[in-house]
Amino acid sequence: MRRLAATLLAATLLLPLPALAAGTLRIGTQEDPDRLDPALGGTFGGRFVFTALCDKLWDLKPDLTFTPQLATKWEWSDDGRALTITLRPDVTFHDGEKMTADSVAWNLERFRTAPDSVRKGELKPIAGVDVIDPTTIRIRLALPYAPLLAVLSDRSGMMVSPKAVERLGKDFFTAPVCSGPYKFTERVAQDHITLDRYAGYRDQAALHFDRVIIRPTPNATIRLTNLQGGQLDILQDLSPPDAAKVKADPKLKLATITGLGYAALNINIANGAGATSPFARDKRLRAALEAAIDRNIINQVAMEGLFTPNNQTEAPASPYHNTALPLPPRDLPRARALLKETGIEHPTIEIKVQNAPRDQQVAEVIQSMAAEAGITVKVAVGESNANIEAMNRGDYTAHLNNWSGRADPDANLSVYLACDSFQNWGKYCGPDFNKALEAGRAETNQAKRAAIYHQIASILAEDRPMLFLYNVTWLFAHSATLKGFTPIPDGLIRVQGLTMD
Repeated sequence: MRRLAATLLAATLLLPLPALAAGTLRIGTQEDPDRLDPALGGTFGGRFVFTALCDKLWDLKPDLTFTPQLATKWEWSDDGRALTITLRPDVTFHDGEKMTADSVAWNLERFRTAPDSVRKGELKPIAGVDVIDPTTIRIRLALPYAPLLAVLSDRSGMMVSPKAVERLGKDFFTAPVCSGPYKFTERVAQDHITLDRYAGYRDQAALHFDRVIIRPTPNATIRLTNLQGGQLDILQDLSPPDAAKVKADPKLKLATITGLGYAALNINIANGAGATSPFARDKRLRAALEAAIDRNIINQVAMEGLFTPNNQTEAPASPYHNTALPLPPRDLPRARALLKETGIEHPTIEIKVQNAPRDQQVAEVIQSMAAEAGITVKVAVGESNANIEAMNRGDYTAHLNNWSGRADPDANLSVYLACDSFQNWGKYCGPDFNKALEAGRAETNQAKRAAIYHQIASILAEDRPMLFLYNVTWLFAHSATLKGFTPIPDGLIRVQGLTMD
């Protein structure tokens, strides 16, 4: 097995890379994206590509405030039911068409109503969009919706060319036309995505590369080897055990930031064949599994102690973190007692993970600890998009979810757990949870809002549709000759301002 793994590794390292244009930035990422359309995409790999391809109305800064991109300013009405947005007058799409208030309103309507749009849930409170003049729109809300600014700093705030959508129809994702600094050139699945500098971009002074090549490489060892060998300039999601190696290499630089994201075991509660598992029917079994694991050990073994063990979506420093729910210690006697109480003292659960070494190691640590309580954990490794397809079918019992995180707590919860979320693969639909989720979205006072999210954390700690494991620390490695990189808590790489000595 080791000889086979070494042979596969060597073969992967020797794969030919695309020919490089002058001034090419090469980025190594963990996963291949899904459909490259902001209305349809749902993966972190897709967001990585969109960061260079599609500008948003506004972007996230390191301090979690927002900075203008396609918009110059925005203003709430006194009652919190309308957001007026002033747009830049100098934006064009990659096909040369001008971005106007009409095209922005068209995009928001597409996100809200297109049959296959997965943005519907996060834009559900919008009652309508009014075009005030060529550079001004007003978003009307059915009720106050505090997460809207954060929502429009991501895919729902990315504007695409209406004419390109009309021309390509359902195939738009194969040749997306946005308004970002680089335009789409080529995609070879599981190998590379090529983006070329857009000559009509509004801020040419911020661009110092003619081309950006994004290479999805699930194996962290291969990503680092390619960086060391000069085949990559920067990579995301460095394996924690390799952080010391990067620090010791004078040709490389390490950059880190505490992220907004988390990892959690997502349990199939009510979706298809996978929901026939006893873990779906009896939350005491989910409680037993949680009691059998030690999050601190997972962090030490799989992440070199660099991440933050947690039992909630929000990091301990967040005002939305419920301090009344401390990290539970491992408790094998309780785990065994719960199993005995259910009458199933030796249950089996399968955990799907993507083909990334860290995820596999996390699952294997859980497997080992659960066995001591009498729980058999089977680990099924698969490619990210294949796993998503299986979860959509309900063909899974549990999955190790990695969420990149958002600046607003609503998205960190609703993405996997809201009844109407397209990524609620486990089909959990707790009535108390959803009632509290709606209340949190409508509340604009931070103190009152925090109290609501503390209540939500308590509900999830009881129902356990997901077992939250840790908050991530984003680890980037790049060539020492690459300058201008500033990590952002969302874990994405902004190409603007990057230069090469």
